[in-house]
Amino acid sequence: MPGNDHYEEYLLREIRAEQLELSLMEVCGTHTMAIAKSGLRGLVPPNLKLLSGPGCPVCVTAQGDIDAVIELVRKPGVTLATFGDMMRVPGTDSSLQEERSRGADIRVVYSPLDALELASQHPEREVVFLGIGFETTAPAVAVALEEAVRRGLKNFSIMVLHKLVPPALEVIFSDPDLVVDGLICPGHVSAVIGTAPYEALVEKYHKPCVVTGFEPRDILEGIYMLLRQLRNGQARVEIQYRRVVKPEGNPIAREAINRVFQPAAARWRGLGLIPDSGLEIRPEYEQWDARKKLGITEIEDRPIKGCSCGEVLRGKLAPNDCPLFGQRCTPMRPVGPCMVSQEGACAAYYRYRRI
Repeated sequence: MPGNDHYEEYLLREIRAEQLELSLMEVCGTHTMAIAKSGLRGLVPPNLKLLSGPGCPVCVTAQGDIDAVIELVRKPGVTLATFGDMMRVPGTDSSLQEERSRGADIRVVYSPLDALELASQHPEREVVFLGIGFETTAPAVAVALEEAVRRGLKNFSIMVLHKLVPPALEVIFSDPDLVVDGLICPGHVSAVIGTAPYEALVEKYHKPCVVTGFEPRDILEGIYMLLRQLRNGQARVEIQYRRVVKPEGNPIAREAINRVFQPAAARWRGLGLIPDSGLEIRPEYEQWDARKKLGITEIEDRPIKGCSCGEVLRGKLAPNDCPLFGQRCTPMRPVGPCMVSQEGACAAYYRYRRI
């Protein structure tokens, strides 16, 4: 093995030696952004495709769920606390940013605990925290709900739109129209869930998975590890991101999730309804469940005309293959959520496109 100073050159040389037509998918929006920023797609050989998958939690939120949130903020006496990524996501006929301009009380927060403080300071209003994210953000939301219970904050509730990554990967691997030879697995999510969910996927589909960090060198090494397995006819789970991820994950974080939430079917943009791929608040905490407390009903998904975000999230289309990309759809005037979120594939391609 060469010294550290030349390790990246070694990895690139090994990767460029690949002659088979292969497709590897990164399933984390942070990976998507890092790959685009570092220009890695232009460094690997053309026969090696790096596909972007359903790794952006804002992007995979179903259109009907976005519309339901917009209906929520129109209710009198409601304050919505949300992460900033959600503000400009287009609903069918509005967005949270537009609703705020019309007078809705919407606050951008950086933590669910910020929403708790809003509820404490404004007992006359119902403060709803919008729970968005994968297994990475769910533990903090669970702890916030437990804190609300402890403090007796009855004007606080959570609208849960959390998603679980492994069931979506099952859909990707089982799609007969999509060939994915290996997965670049998410580092942050894996720090919570560990590697057991990937072991089950590998056993069923015989496709290698490598949990990878976010620096360019991490990603190159993760790609090399996948190619090494494929060349040897192997399929197993490996951890490149060993400085952060352990096989057992974080049991304390998972326990926090399990105390407050239970698995539930969830709608994913581009992937449809996936069993046990979301979270819902357990019945014993239902008075803090915004859906039940405020009577939020399901709204049918209505696709955005001309938007290819669903195909991008399935890895079937590159962002710059969408006819709207960079023309009608830009970060300043987004048509779909993949151009809005900081982890969206379309935003990454646009921001770091090579002219």
